[in-house]
Amino acid sequence: MESLIEVPVINVRAFLEKDPAEWENQCKLVAQSLHQFGILIWRDPRVKEEDNEDYIDLMEEYFESNARKFYSGEKLNDCKPEFNFQAGVTPEKQERARNHQHVLDQLTPENYPLSKFPPDLDAKWRFFWAIGERPAEVADNIPRVIPEGIPEWEKKMNKWGNMMIDATFTAAEMAAIGMGLDSQTFTSRMTGGPHLLAPTGSDLERYDVGTTFAGFHYDLNFLTIHGKSRYPGLFIWLRNMQKIAVKIPPGCLLLQGGSMFEHITGGYVLAGFHEVMYTEATKEAKEKAQLDPSRRLWRVSSTLFGHLRYNVDISPMDEMKSLVDIEEARRKYKPMSAHDKLMEELRAINLAPAETQETAEGIIDSLKAMM
Repeated sequence: MESLIEVPVINVRAFLEKDPAEWENQCKLVAQSLHQFGILIWRDPRVKEEDNEDYIDLMEEYFESNARKFYSGEKLNDCKPEFNFQAGVTPEKQERARNHQHVLDQLTPENYPLSKFPPDLDAKWRFFWAIGERPAEVADNIPRVIPEGIPEWEKKMNKWGNMMIDATFTAAEMAAIGMGLDSQTFTSRMTGGPHLLAPTGSDLERYDVGTTFAGFHYDLNFLTIHGKSRYPGLFIWLRNMQKIAVKIPPGCLLLQGGSMFEHITGGYVLAGFHEVMYTEATKEAKEKAQLDPSRRLWRVSSTLFGHLRYNVDISPMDEMKSLVDIEEARRKYKPMSAHDKLMEELRAINLAPAETQETAEGIIDSLKAMM
């Protein structure tokens, strides 16, 4: 198993401050890292370590409180199955990763996922919170669920969510520059996208080593971003399908390309596979945490999904012809909109019914972004 040692840490400050000696080089590193590794290790001066810690505190408390109710048979007021779990809390054992057996068949044993095949239901909780404004023509009635008894909820969700979406926009701009494209190539297409703050929570007391919290999958969106978790268990696969146990350096974030990024770049950036497992390392970290009675034994991922706007054509762009074989890319990646791609992926994993109508009014009717 490889490590992240060869993946460069992106100096975002150099770009934000337009350091004359460094900012363009950092853009090239973003493009190269996304192409070669499929990820970015992101050191952003706008996001402090304590911001991530404060947000994880909030979500640990929230998930633990709802789990107690759920396990005792109480109704979860924040759970909205009538919106296909697109807002509020999603309990454990609801999501199931798509079956990628054809990918596994090409892997060497040391790079095989730990998660089961065919995929199990994921033993993780999730909360969805929309970030940013949607275009007026696809404005929806999906609520932003605000839990009772947490007066600072909306403020903290928006604070972390806006930090994360700002980081993804910056990464998209730097990637475009590093690829030799117009700086707004990707960000102009992200504006008005159905971005979702989507933290997950996994109960480390209820489960044990070997449990799948998130089965082997890629994300359907454009860019996914995470803060550093307090517990290990995340594995990613590089472009060459080498498996890596992720250890994000202190003060850094992790970004990974999704399916829409792969599609629109004609495969220059590939959607990155990953999984989250309860490992021996997870258990060791939990046992250490148990020595502090104030610690909650939940693994929280402070995740946000950055999307492209619903009507964006994600066919491989002409501008990519210097980086990929554009004709081959167009044979592989068929013409479709971002919404078409969203619905294609959702139908494949039974999160949207086959008869769902692809109308403007239904654009946001299924936003589950983590397969």
